[in-house]
Amino acid sequence: MNTADLGLPVDVPSTALFTDRYELTMLQAALRGGTADRRAVFEVFTRRLPEGRRYGVVAGTGRVLDAVENFRFDSGVLDFLADRGIVDEPTLAWLADYRFRGDIWGYPEGEVYFPGSPIMRVEGTFAEAVLLETVILSILNHDSAVAAAASRMSVAAGERPLIEMGARRTHELAAVAAARSAFVGGFSSTSDLAAGFRYNIPTVGTSAHAFTLLHDSERDAFTAQVDSLGGSTTLLVDTYDVAEAVGLAVEVAGTDLGAVRIDSGDLLLLAHRVRRQLDELGAKETKIVVTSDLDEYAIASLAAAPVDAYGVGTQLVTGSGHPTCSMVYKLVARADEAGPDAPLRPVAKKSMGGKTSIGGRKWAARRLDASGVAEAEVVGTGEVPAELADRQLLVELVRGGGTVAREPLAAARERHAAARAQLPMSATQLSRGEPVLPTEYL
Repeated sequence: MNTADLGLPVDVPSTALFTDRYELTMLQAALRGGTADRRAVFEVFTRRLPEGRRYGVVAGTGRVLDAVENFRFDSGVLDFLADRGIVDEPTLAWLADYRFRGDIWGYPEGEVYFPGSPIMRVEGTFAEAVLLETVILSILNHDSAVAAAASRMSVAAGERPLIEMGARRTHELAAVAAARSAFVGGFSSTSDLAAGFRYNIPTVGTSAHAFTLLHDSERDAFTAQVDSLGGSTTLLVDTYDVAEAVGLAVEVAGTDLGAVRIDSGDLLLLAHRVRRQLDELGAKETKIVVTSDLDEYAIASLAAAPVDAYGVGTQLVTGSGHPTCSMVYKLVARADEAGPDAPLRPVAKKSMGGKTSIGGRKWAARRLDASGVAEAEVVGTGEVPAELADRQLLVELVRGGGTVAREPLAAARERHAAARAQLPMSATQLSRGEPVLPTEYL
């Protein structure tokens, strides 16, 4: 992979088995039937947003690029497939040389999306493109869900910083991806060192209640922490009595104490009391950090409180009640014969129960009103109208199997803030509602 281009220190292992078995059995049947080399176009989209959400957030694009680059069937993987009789010998031979050599277009990371948005388009032979379905969906569905929750929390927090603290509430590898997605959605730091190491996200953290309980007194704990980390540290003040702890914290660290953290109780009431006490003690610049099972609604309820930063864990890494975006990966066009220049024709599944899809290789653009505010997501399969030509959303990500769109994670974070700011004001309301933009098809 090319993560070295961004100064990232960790390589990604083979992703070839991050897939469902039927991808390989379809491949085998297509190879035997002579259709594997037909040109094909797959698209990632969602038919609906999670209930009550006004917009979605594209996240995980950079991880998809890593996964595609590292989709390789090495000898150990091939031996596993052979030993289990999952595919036949001709298919194993084909997989041994597998490299994705097609093209991928998609919404850039951090962009917002709506029902029907062609979030990612994968083009190549049927054989090479069908294998990527599961790994692409697993990344985009998870990362976009976390980023959407992070975006809503960022709106609720306003200018106050958000700390991602969810590593202990999810799978250890999902925690790293969640921290990355949270950064895209507006969080400023993470407690997870693996995320900091891999993605260069700022890391924060000082002590837990266990450190206070280790010592014979709260004073001893605070003294040890300040002696080690300095007076700019954050002291946890809710192990025993909050008011007593705040007094001890200022006594030990001085009025230049960096921050205190409150992790339980009535956060609104305690924040006001602690702020008043800190000010009376002369620690007027000491900040207040609150944690304790926060979500976007709890953060919004603290908007008028004298809180300086929020730490969020469980609700963030689980998508604040919506842990997936229900994205799908569907074949929308294919050729009748092999060859890179074979003409494509639209194909689409016909289904009951709202699981229909629209055939054809799609473009997408966002139409703005006279004030520069987004008013519609426009999706089409024909010519792009001249007035939308400079508003197209899909960008080239992979060309001929080579990645062409790597970027620092901060760029995706900045893009999201800009895209969200262009939406109607109602997009940032936390109350339930329909998607803030309609999707129009041409």
